[in-house]
Amino acid sequence: MLDDLVEVDFPLPAMEVVTYLCKGCGLCIEHCPQKVIAFTDKFNDMGYKYAAYSGEGCTGCGVCFYCCPEPGAIVVYKKAKEKKGE
Repeated sequence: MLDDLVEVDFPLPAMEVVTYLCKGCGLCIEHCPQKVIAFTDKFNDMGYKYAAYSGEGCTGCGVCFYCCPEPGAIVVYKKAKEKKGE
């Protein structure tokens, strides 16, 4: 499990589809409990219509990440837990 913290300039939690890795299978769209992922009208370099996050409503649950068959195609961003005593 990664322990690296990444600073981002958008509201958290959020998710991101790495467009060039997305094969357009739609599993993330189908399984997202918040229904905040949809196909775009654009095609990636491999000719697939890819999924994209709507920009709001993600809970950071990670269902999209775990159901995606393409390693690394989905990144979920969550707020870092504060360590006790800090």
